[in-house]
Amino acid sequence: MPEGDTVWRTARDLHQALAGEPLTRCDLRVPKLATADLSGRTVTEVIPRGKHLLTRVEGGLTLHSHLGMDGSWRIDAPGGLRRGGQGPDHQVRAVLANTGHTAVGYRLLALDLLRTTDEATVVGHLGPDLLGPDWDAHKAVRRLLADPGRTIGEAVLDQRNLAGIGNVYKSELCFLLRVTPWLPVASLPDPARLVTLAKKLLEVNKSRPARITTADVRPDRRLWVYGRAERPCRRCGTPVLVADQGPAGQERTTYWCPHCQTGPTPPAT
Repeated sequence: MPEGDTVWRTARDLHQALAGEPLTRCDLRVPKLATADLSGRTVTEVIPRGKHLLTRVEGGLTLHSHLGMDGSWRIDAPGGLRRGGQGPDHQVRAVLANTGHTAVGYRLLALDLLRTTDEATVVGHLGPDLLGPDWDAHKAVRRLLADPGRTIGEAVLDQRNLAGIGNVYKSELCFLLRVTPWLPVASLPDPARLVTLAKKLLEVNKSRPARITTADVRPDRRLWVYGRAERPCRRCGTPVLVADQGPAGQERTTYWCPHCQTGPTPPAT
């Protein structure tokens, strides 16, 4: 699931493959960009911003993309799509190529072409970026506490508070802090610790091929609770619980240990 660390690695790979070279092919497969063509323009840089990707090209233009829940960018060999790719051809939303590489965007949630000076229209609402040069821990804490009654799970997923946390890190952070995701933010003994821990987890994972929160690299031991419904808690052996959390229509699957984590829980548990 793409979160801030995944987006950071994606931006790094796209920058290495595309920056400094003119595009020999540009195929943007969304209706509003059907006539747009960046061929001949040099990619100047690709940068991450929370869960967003900004591909800047000469002439003051930026191609903005968002991976959503299951989107991805993959680097293929020159000349076309890698056999098999990351999905069928109808799931391709963008193709950017130069003489050395072809970057293919699959199942992208958003794809926009705008002036670089207008990037704030798509990322200006974001809070401090956990992996960005603008990281400001104090500002992130202030934003989290601006709505003190909001649950931790919902608050950390709100990219206006701090940018980069997704559903996996939400559950893992709450486990490591030993609180349930339904605890109000104001009830956290030390909100700054949440922010510090979130920063640490994304930093240590941004260059890894697999996300690890347990310090155990074995494939079946990498996460504490996420994806482990009804399986024993790694710390105490109690079955991990799962429930939806969030406003109607925006619910996110949430995992927690009822023994290791204290605080409110959903009515059905």
